[in-house]
Amino acid sequence: MLDIEHLEKYQENNRIEAKKALGGLPKSIWETYSAFANTLGGIILLGVEENTDKTLRPINLPNPEQLIKEFWDTINNPKKVSVNILSDKDVQIAETNGCHIIVITVPRAERADKPIFIDGNPLSGSYRRNGEGDYKCTRDEISAMLRDAAVKTQDLRVLENMDAAVFDTDSIHRYRNRMASLRPGHVWGELDDCDFLYKLGALGRSEDGKLHPTAAGLLMFGHEYEIVREYPNYFLDYREISEENERWTDRIVSTSGDWSGNLYDFYFRVYQKLTEGLKIPFKVERGDRIDDTRVHSAIREALANCLVNADYHGSRGVVIIKKSSGITLENPGGFRISIADAKSGGISDPRNTTLIKMFNLINIGERAGSGIPNIYSVWEKQGWGCPDIKETFEPDRITISLGTPFDKTANLQKALINAADNTKPLIISVDKSKPSINTADKPKRQKEIIIEYLTDNPSASSAMLAELLGLKLTRTREILRGMVNAGIIVSEGQNKNRIYRLKS
Repeated sequence: MLDIEHLEKYQENNRIEAKKALGGLPKSIWETYSAFANTLGGIILLGVEENTDKTLRPINLPNPEQLIKEFWDTINNPKKVSVNILSDKDVQIAETNGCHIIVITVPRAERADKPIFIDGNPLSGSYRRNGEGDYKCTRDEISAMLRDAAVKTQDLRVLENMDAAVFDTDSIHRYRNRMASLRPGHVWGELDDCDFLYKLGALGRSEDGKLHPTAAGLLMFGHEYEIVREYPNYFLDYREISEENERWTDRIVSTSGDWSGNLYDFYFRVYQKLTEGLKIPFKVERGDRIDDTRVHSAIREALANCLVNADYHGSRGVVIIKKSSGITLENPGGFRISIADAKSGGISDPRNTTLIKMFNLINIGERAGSGIPNIYSVWEKQGWGCPDIKETFEPDRITISLGTPFDKTANLQKALINAADNTKPLIISVDKSKPSINTADKPKRQKEIIIEYLTDNPSASSAMLAELLGLKLTRTREILRGMVNAGIIVSEGQNKNRIYRLKS
């Protein structure tokens, strides 16, 4: 909320535009109206100017009522403005420091109304807002807004220039096997692949009555080289990055050629990577180890949300980065609802509804707009801070950043495993504040890892620590005996029930 009584606290920015308007209604007001409506919304102040230090100060408008009448007459003229998205409450006269000004609050336009344009031409009259002011939208930005304005979501489109040969049959069978295990006895279980894909929405019927892949089917099950025929900017990129040198230590890309490159296979490859090293203890139910937790569920939700809400015509593709400090998920396309509505939940306006259906049938994702609130709730309860969601433009992108859910020893474990397989001396940069170690120092570092793990966890078995170190059980027990004899740790219990703790 803008504090009208203290305008000096503000400067023009991405959400505030000041205009003197002493000579009448400024012509540039309509560019700003279009820009705010097509971006994040904003406030236009008439009767306000910038000081030399960029702060704002009011200038008394002699006849604000006449300016408001002129404003309403113009904004309701379809030859000037494509759509009026304002109501009476959005245009008000305010008084500050003895001056009368006009405050126009422009909301973010609904996707069905975009692009908001002026002078009858969307190509030349559509604007967006950045920190420097209003700029004309590019053709690609206008096309993206028009795609989102359609009643049908993007992935329902039937691709009449393609046939079922674009699909990777192994991906389809992996999907069917997973669905059969999760939904035994489902009525689609006995269908052949063609009928199954039609029911699923991966195939659709064209006007000539023939079946062709849908956009959702192509993205979910297609070969990468077929997908890029329809989506030239399609690219999926997962990276694990070492924060010591900012280089990736593991990477999965859709263009590698050694796997299908489609969304289904990318999801499961990346989910496995994202959940490695989680600082979440397992639990036991009826004698079975249960590795799934609310954190795992939240990561599934975040990954699925990133993939199903992407605009695959957009540039730069999907980029997911895992560091010891957390996860960043970034996809092309803007929000179809406000970020505030996305956080509060209950409102759902997905870009690709058929992709959501496909993931839902294998128990991934939510339909009721509860996904993002669930992620926020889980992260806050774990004490990992509030997730950060950003929407950026030029090009349109959504980024969600999740704070550190990872055991800090996970990267060390991977490094030690790599070192054990490498015949050359290997330098492992563990911490910039500590000297690097080489393979001769591995026993010392292995003990440090055990101490670090038992600092974060009350106890551990020898089997758990062997898995952590990537060593055989016999070698791990030798290390543990040495640490017990040195008085560093203590053992409790006998044989298979033996656990280890730090010595208090």
